Amino acid sequence: MTAENIGAKCTLAELKKQFEQNNVVLGIGMGVDKSGEAPHTNPQIIYHGAAEFPPFLMQCLGVDASVITPGNAAEVLESFERKMNEPTTAGIKIYTGYQPFYATDEIYRPFYRLAQKYEVPVVFHMGDTANSMGRLKYSHPLIVDEVAVDFPQVKFVIAHCGTPWIVDAVEVAAKNKNVYIDLSGLMEGRFEAKAQIEHFKPYLDVFRTWFNYLGNYKKLMYGSDWPLVDLQAYIEVIKSIVPEKAYEDVFYNNALRVFDRIPAYLCNLDR
Repeated sequence: MTAENIGAKCTLAELKKQFEQNNVVLGIGMGVDKSGEAPHTNPQIIYHGAAEFPPFLMQCLGVDASVITPGNAAEVLESFERKMNEPTTAGIKIYTGYQPFYATDEIYRPFYRLAQKYEVPVVFHMGDTANSMGRLKYSHPLIVDEVAVDFPQVKFVIAHCGTPWIVDAVEVAAKNKNVYIDLSGLMEGRFEAKAQIEHFKPYLDVFRTWFNYLGNYKKLMYGSDWPLVDLQAYIEVIKSIVPEKAYEDVFYNNALRVFDRIPAYLCNLDR
């Protein structure tokens, strides 16, 4: 249904076509499926029924905290550790807001230690949820400040710029050298970029203002949340809220710095 809203099909072929049309060399998918050796013990991974993982994608392993118990916690963590050694693994995704646990909850701390061990970033869903069953008190970006202080060697990413708590997300990134922001999911649906940018000028001005306050465009990364939006139109939206001099960083370089397994992965693809 989400893909239909932008006149597309939610298929690998469609995604690959959009990547090629928009000069996207690689995407990072966020784990959403419970897949693996045993129910509720393997990390949520991206699974498309293909024999091999799509070469134009990497993945963040999604933590489904709702199925972790004292009895299976060790097994779950072992399963994540096995996936850490796979080349497609780029990081870990925490679904705060969709699951009733704060980012500071003890249930997540072993995953932060795992991220530190393998030097991969942790991405948090932050801000508004896609459905009314989410609980917003768990997805306020200010909470990321605490885990960033507790785990200074781990890189943390606030997804969606914590929208609508943009100011708080920016301040957390400004204060903590190990916190970054992704710009996915700021809009959704099918739209013509120029008209959308004009219509939503007051909303987009908030980003422009606080990114200027941040003063460091190496902290920001493009993301789409596809198939939430058409890639071409959304790229234009993001270009409208960052200065042209920052395009190379926001659309490419910063992702390589934060998800620093990407360069090796791309090199292996070229061989």
